[in-house]
Amino acid sequence: MNILVINCGSSSLKYQLIDSENESVLAKGLCDRIGIDGSFIKQSAPGKDDVVLNIDLKDHNKAIEEVINALTNKEYGVIGSLSDISAVGHRIVHGGEKFHESVIIDDEVMKAIEECVPLAPLHNPPNITGIRACRAAMHGVPQVAVFDTAFHQTMPEKAFMYAIPYEYYKNHGIRKYGFHGTSHKYVAERCAAIMGQPIEKLKIITCHIGNGGSIAAVKYGKCVDTSMGFTPLDGLEMGTRSGILDPAAVLYIMESEHKTDEDMNTILNKKSGLLGVSGVSSDMRDVRAAADNGNKRAQLALDIFAYRVKSYIGEYAAVMNGVDAIVFTAGIGENDADMRFSCASGLEYLGVEVDASKNAVRGGEHEISAESSKVKVFVIATNEELAIARETAKLVK
Repeated sequence: MNILVINCGSSSLKYQLIDSENESVLAKGLCDRIGIDGSFIKQSAPGKDDVVLNIDLKDHNKAIEEVINALTNKEYGVIGSLSDISAVGHRIVHGGEKFHESVIIDDEVMKAIEECVPLAPLHNPPNITGIRACRAAMHGVPQVAVFDTAFHQTMPEKAFMYAIPYEYYKNHGIRKYGFHGTSHKYVAERCAAIMGQPIEKLKIITCHIGNGGSIAAVKYGKCVDTSMGFTPLDGLEMGTRSGILDPAAVLYIMESEHKTDEDMNTILNKKSGLLGVSGVSSDMRDVRAAADNGNKRAQLALDIFAYRVKSYIGEYAAVMNGVDAIVFTAGIGENDADMRFSCASGLEYLGVEVDASKNAVRGGEHEISAESSKVKVFVIATNEELAIARETAKLVK
């Protein structure tokens, strides 16, 4: 069964075609600058040269059309026709409280996803556009929605509720939702498999840290808390996002600097985090290079990053009354050995010890904890596309 995985952004569309029987990637690609001058599609496939096509992608409908053309092309394609695609799995950022698991998309599901747009105004609209484009181009092919928020719907009320007037939750859905759920679920399950134990018997802290980042407490296979909140702005210091912040500080800045709502949204989401503190870059590699050259603000940005991750690990160990394993994943978690070491240092009281030589790895799946460590520590490369394909295949079958 071939599953097409679609991840739509406002001006981009990432895709992978995965054979669900052996979980091999038949092809993957990117449609970029959709609706903008200079749009193109890039596709790569095992055993074939990468191809880049400069095509006028006026909208997502056109992008989906060109994805199908690229996949079925006689020269660089990987399937004979559209009939070789059994189902399409869509990454949907926000499912609110409506969706606790992945679902096959019908008109009622579409309506519910549209109702979640106010909760994710930057993400859900392009996700919806991608679904509509695929439904129009692939009549009769099952479409499945896989939600970033679904894995976190097992959080208890005491974890997801904010201590504000209750009517804001009842009337507007103001609560913690959490994100990166597909990644947290995937690496937690892989962690259990690597340890050779049932996930139902493990307490795992998963650290998805990249340009965006979140931590999750996974107790016996269920998420019981996570660092992102009502939006992906909460929690860790990120590339350009502030993370956790006293709400009164926002009001003070707005009043003293005469900032509008839109100004503050831009400041907190696009000008804060590593970029805002360091004044150098939102990219961890650039910030580290600056710190190595003596830039004190860059070093401070690194210190804040590690401190926040460490704080959440300690918090979630308390929430779960212990921890059996810690997993690092995503761009920074998989590739930055120094940051992993900084995040794990100072957790000896929990029984966490990282072996520096084992930690000198990038990507893949590796145990990096010392032999004497009471808590296992792993690097596990995330694979959200494969997780989406698995969910899609399970539902379609």
